[in-house]
Amino acid sequence: MGKLFGTDGIRGVVNAGLDADLAYKVGLAAATVLAKEKKPGEKPLVTIGKDTRISGDLLKGSLISGLCTAGADVLDLGTLPTPGVAWVTVNEEADAGIVISASHNPFEHNGIKIFNGKGFKLSDELEEKIEDIVLFASRNVPMKTGAEIGRVTYMALRASEDYINHLEDCIDSTLGGLRILVDCANGAASTTAARLFDRFSKLRTDVINADPDGVNINDHCGSTHIDALAAMVRAGRYDIGLAFDGDADRCLAVDELGNLIDGDQIMAACGLDMLAKGELSGSTVVGTVMSNLGFHIYAKEHGLRLECTDVGDRNVLERMLEKGYALGGEQSGHMIFLRDATTGDGELTALKMLSLMKESGRKASEIFGVCPRYPQVLVNIPMKDNDQKKAVMGSVLLAQAVQQEEVGLEGKGRILVRPSGTEALMRVMVEAPTEEGARAVAERLADLIRGL
Repeated sequence: MGKLFGTDGIRGVVNAGLDADLAYKVGLAAATVLAKEKKPGEKPLVTIGKDTRISGDLLKGSLISGLCTAGADVLDLGTLPTPGVAWVTVNEEADAGIVISASHNPFEHNGIKIFNGKGFKLSDELEEKIEDIVLFASRNVPMKTGAEIGRVTYMALRASEDYINHLEDCIDSTLGGLRILVDCANGAASTTAARLFDRFSKLRTDVINADPDGVNINDHCGSTHIDALAAMVRAGRYDIGLAFDGDADRCLAVDELGNLIDGDQIMAACGLDMLAKGELSGSTVVGTVMSNLGFHIYAKEHGLRLECTDVGDRNVLERMLEKGYALGGEQSGHMIFLRDATTGDGELTALKMLSLMKESGRKASEIFGVCPRYPQVLVNIPMKDNDQKKAVMGSVLLAQAVQQEEVGLEGKGRILVRPSGTEALMRVMVEAPTEEGARAVAERLADLIRGL
């Protein structure tokens, strides 16, 4: 991680670490870096979109001010899912795209994420150049005057329509006969999900949590709070329930029985389908170190290769691009279908799942539930800052404790201790044959970390 950029952009509580001044400097720096890649007299073109947080307009205004001050033109996409911003950036041949969102985090948090002109997250090198200007040289950036000042074009409606058209074209199915319940998390999907699923006239769709008020995003709804959706799916006898997060770049689901369908199970089912159709390059799915042991075993038994990266869809994407793989994702619901998208896309994932259900004629539980999920316990331990995270990760005492616990599992489980890339947390993940055993190990290690 850099000084400002974490594994998923710049994150923080608004006006308590992430404020208008910082956003202005980021816009200024981004435009300055992009301008160096342009011919003399050409202006960089930057798209910008946001989720539904109350602070989104505050940060967007400052970012746009910085971009225009340094001479970049801006396409304001309004409220749009993160993958929508990435897709429009490519479709409009922009030089970069900016998303204002803190994904699944509470409303008081927000973030700034930047894509390059190909719709991929910025390289470490470019992030470092932007950081250097923000932290050390923003006062030296010359302000453009006259006609060199950037201008703003507002295109929210057209952008969302173009994005929905793209998603509709990604599957070849009417989805007829299916009845679904969709949870928009009071986030960015509130602007697109109902319109997208309405394109499939034979699909029966009900939508919940699509009334954002600026502070209810992810509030006991969406992919991080799935119990209410599960209860409604069971009670309403839906075929499946689909849940997005705040910026709709991830999707989790519940089957017709109300059982969770996580990212590993989605990748397992879609990977097998793509393998059978000859669409899975290298017979490989890319997961992360958080992928469940059950997924590892299932993949091996069914002819799938599972390659794992560090946590973060950015790391998954890098491996996919490096080796030409077509499918990757995270247990948390980030799915990357690289032939159709450059980043995780919750609504695209939902369409792929529905298409698989329709094509196979099988129930969601029969398709996605066959990949077993070993009991997995995750404990989060608050940290003061990144320095404390580094100290914990360097602890010899912790390393010895982990090694001792692994011996106790006798090869029938896994332990992963890692710092969060987006929050001030250490995470302890333990898999074991029973939830009780996994929790006991996780709590012992968590208690040790708290005392370091």
